[in-house]
Amino acid sequence: MVDADPTREIEISIVICTRNRASRLSGTLGALRALRPDHRYEVIWVDNASTDDTAAVLQRELANDTVSRYVVGERIGLGAARNIGWESARGRIVAFTDDDCYPAPDYVDAILAAFADHPGAGVIGGRILLHNPNHARITIEESEAPCIYPKRTFVRAGTLQGANLAFRREALRAIGGIDSELGAGTRFPCEDIDAVTAVLWAGFDACFDPRPTVQHDHGRVEADVPALLNSYDRGRGSFYAKYILRPDTRATFILRWLSSTWRRRDWQGLRTLRTELRTAGQYAIAKRRFGALALAVPVGLVALALQSVVSFGFSSGRRLWATKSR
Repeated sequence: MVDADPTREIEISIVICTRNRASRLSGTLGALRALRPDHRYEVIWVDNASTDDTAAVLQRELANDTVSRYVVGERIGLGAARNIGWESARGRIVAFTDDDCYPAPDYVDAILAAFADHPGAGVIGGRILLHNPNHARITIEESEAPCIYPKRTFVRAGTLQGANLAFRREALRAIGGIDSELGAGTRFPCEDIDAVTAVLWAGFDACFDPRPTVQHDHGRVEADVPALLNSYDRGRGSFYAKYILRPDTRATFILRWLSSTWRRRDWQGLRTLRTELRTAGQYAIAKRRFGALALAVPVGLVALALQSVVSFGFSSGRRLWATKSR
C-alpha cells in the first residue's frame, strides 16, 4: 500500500484489533494491500497484548507500509482495543473490521459513499460474506437491502456487526468511545451492539448499507456453533442489563426483552433466557448496582417461571398435535 499524496486529509481510518493470531494474519494483510481507493486512508493495527509472534509479524509486514501503523493495547478485551484504535485514528470516519476479514478492493470508497448518502447516520454497518463455503454460515450478513434505524430506537443484537462497522468520529466522541469493559476477551461480549445503541441514543441514525463489503474467514465449523451462540446469549444479557440500568432507555429495553422472551417459546428459548438473566445479574454486580439487582431478581424469576410454563405447554402442544396428525 502506497500513499500517493500524503498532503491530502485522511478521510477513513481502518482499525483492526488482533490477539494471538500471528499465523492467520496473512489473508487480511493481503486484502489490505489490494485496496484501491480514490480517497486517502490509514490502517491501524492494535495488538491486544498478544503473547505469540503477532508483534514480530506485524512489524515485519508493516516495515515499508506508509499507510499502516502498529499500536499496542495492554488491556485485554476487544472494546478496550478498539478504543485505543479509534483514539489513535486521524480519519473523520473510523471503520472497524476483524483480523479474519478481507475487505473488498473498493471498501474505502464504498464506506465514504454510504456516509455521503446518509448524512444523519452516526454508524453504518455493511455486508459480511462467508469466505470459505466449508465454514458454518454464522457471523455473516448477506443482505443487499439498505435499511435505516432512526435515532433513539431499539436495534437488536446482531443487526449491525462489528466485523464491518464504521462510525463518524463525532459520533464516537459523543458516546465517549467504545466501552472498554465489553467485547471478546471480557465477560460481556457485546461491544459492537452497545456502541451502535449508544450512538442511536446520542441522537444519530444508524444504517445498514450493502456497499461496504468484507469476506469473513472465521474458521468455525458446525461443532463450534453452540459455544458461539452461548457467547451471544451472554452478550445479549449484559447488553439488556446496561440499557435497563439507564433511565432514558429502561422502558424500551424491558419491553423488548419481554417481547423477545415471548417469541422464544421452546426449551432452547428457556436456556437462552437463563443465560441472559445470569449474565445480566453479573453485569449489575460488576457495576455495583445492587439496588437495581434486588428489584430485578423477583422480576427475572417470574419471567423465568413463566417462560418455563410456556415452553412446557408449547412443547406438549406440539407433541399432541404431532400424535393426532399421524
